[in-house]
Amino acid sequence: MTGAQILYEAENDDRYLQSLLRFGDKYVREDGSVTGFRPSEHNVDQLRCGTTFFFLYEQTGNEKYKKAMELFMDNLKTFPRTEEGSFWHKEIYPYQVWLDGLYMAMPFYLKYDTLYGGKKHYNDIIDQFKRVRRYQYDEEKQLYYHAYDEKRKMIWADKETGLSPCFWLRAEGWFLMALVDCYEIIPEESYDQFRYLGALYKEALSGILKYQDQESGLFYQLIDRADLPGNYLETSGSAMVAYSILKACRLGLLQREKYFEVGEQILTALETKMFSVENKKFHLNGICASAGLGPKDERDGSPEYYLNEPQKQDNKHGAAACMMAYGEWKRQI
Repeated sequence: MTGAQILYEAENDDRYLQSLLRFGDKYVREDGSVTGFRPSEHNVDQLRCGTTFFFLYEQTGNEKYKKAMELFMDNLKTFPRTEEGSFWHKEIYPYQVWLDGLYMAMPFYLKYDTLYGGKKHYNDIIDQFKRVRRYQYDEEKQLYYHAYDEKRKMIWADKETGLSPCFWLRAEGWFLMALVDCYEIIPEESYDQFRYLGALYKEALSGILKYQDQESGLFYQLIDRADLPGNYLETSGSAMVAYSILKACRLGLLQREKYFEVGEQILTALETKMFSVENKKFHLNGICASAGLGPKDERDGSPEYYLNEPQKQDNKHGAAACMMAYGEWKRQI
């Protein structure tokens, strides 16, 4: 739905708007309840679609979307947190912070607080980004680890640092998108917080660009391990990097004359290397279908784990990220 929204904004094509309206009609009831939303799970993944409610409310004026936003915001108010104050990734992942969760929760949280919350929670939001920087950033590699376990109890967690073992491309992609999306939302007059998000994005982008494969223009599933047998150029995370760069150029966060071509190069590489045509239909390849950690002893976060997770053609993680990147490119040509 985010991809459809960006393409609609780029091309003003009614097909995308109708897709979004059908989504709203199907999943959001008149009382604001959302089909499939289970508040007791405290699952940040379920909150991501909340950003679409803002768009649908702007387009239709239907109060059910405002009620749905309030439902999600009420859920965030009861969300379990680490001892330092960061949202757990899910109820079943106690005391764990994953890069994924910054994208799932923070743009929604920040936009709601900006429009309806009196900007009272800006410090809470920025502090959660600061803790990710403090605990999950590797100064030497200049990359972010996928996850952090405050209690150091999980099988994947280093007993000294609480960190998962690997730098997973899509996790870093989620984080870059969270930063650039929040940068767009926060008003410039909140100067210190606005500047902090921009600086954090530039640092993270500078780090990951050091690992871009020069031959293809894409990035590896395990970012820093191009040497590892079985590692592969992965579509969804590469598209997320491209989206963040192209959007940052549009927002003036990055110098367009220096970086637009970088984002365009990644998008072109996806088009020429990751698409195939079968039976007169386009298909998108090289997408990691899913990856995570735990919740018990499974999914141990090892390199072998990430490289053996299935790849799935046309998986929505990759398709949506490509739509988003293309939409940002289209808005600026």
